[in-house]
Amino acid sequence: MTAKREHMIYVYIGSYTDEQNKQGIGLYAFDRQSGELELVEAYTDLPNASFLTINEARTHLYAVSELAEYQGMLGGAAAAYKLDKATGKLDKLNEQPTHGAAPCYISNGGHYVYVANYTSGSVTVYPVEADGSLGGHVQLVQHTGQLGPNAQRQEGPHAHSIVPTPDNRYALSADLGLDRLFIAKIDAANGRLVPHREAALQPGAGPRHLAFSTDNRYVYVINELGCTITVMQADWAAGELTAVQDISTLPEGFSGANTCADIHLSGDGRFLYASNRGHDSIAVYAVDNERGTLSLVQSQATHGRTPRNFALSPQGDYLLAANQDSDSITVFRVDAVTGMLEAAGPTVAVGKPVCVKFL
Repeated sequence: MTAKREHMIYVYIGSYTDEQNKQGIGLYAFDRQSGELELVEAYTDLPNASFLTINEARTHLYAVSELAEYQGMLGGAAAAYKLDKATGKLDKLNEQPTHGAAPCYISNGGHYVYVANYTSGSVTVYPVEADGSLGGHVQLVQHTGQLGPNAQRQEGPHAHSIVPTPDNRYALSADLGLDRLFIAKIDAANGRLVPHREAALQPGAGPRHLAFSTDNRYVYVINELGCTITVMQADWAAGELTAVQDISTLPEGFSGANTCADIHLSGDGRFLYASNRGHDSIAVYAVDNERGTLSLVQSQATHGRTPRNFALSPQGDYLLAANQDSDSITVFRVDAVTGMLEAAGPTVAVGKPVCVKFL
């Protein structure tokens, strides 16, 4: 798979790093005919590249460096890369400090990039410069509020994601420690977040990541601690979210330890996918197009330990799951009719993979 072919697409995998594994970001070529995943280039310039995002034009990639301290300051870093769509190759433009410890999520909307700092419970806003690099941060927002009941995991605010709405009018930030989604208006003039509303999850739920329905009428929130997905109906005229369903990510009868991680909707909006760490599976749901509600149709083992993040291919025919604690990526074919998953071959060795992004 040395030359690009019609059925080959590029994928980036972010990893935790150490002395044995220095690859923070790996560029891979994925063959949609064979399901083969092959390393093209390893980047060792960003430690603990635990989350990645690609801008809408597919010209730049942004990543966090999940650290407790960066250049003598509290927190990690956010990095900007120029992206060559023809080759997938990355060219680093710059880094900026996050001013919050353990940045774990990064997203891009319009002319701004947003970072969630897990340990500090804060979010950072950066402007995107004309060349795609990150300007100095324009805002650091500290989450505050009543803590959840899980004394071990909810001892403080823990921002776990921040995602702009598809129209870039609002940004939603999930806080695991506070059992809240913070809804902020985005000031288009300067990118600053203006507090607007809060949406409460079940006590102890521990919200982590979210996905929007294809028509933007619903928001799906995966709860790390509660091992549930909360379906929330959106009223964007008022900027409000209302919970309409809570559904387990686990099959009936499972009683072992588990935490949830990632969530993605299929491109046609008919199926939702969620990852379980402990049960080590991907939960597959059918989506009711009228009501937005979910019904579980499959619990597919990932054939690895601790599937953190995963991604659906742009064509929707494959799912790649990152098994953090078994140093592997599992490739699944997606049934276009049922949405169900089937392993497409042996797992691929990748050190501590925790984020997957297709170009």
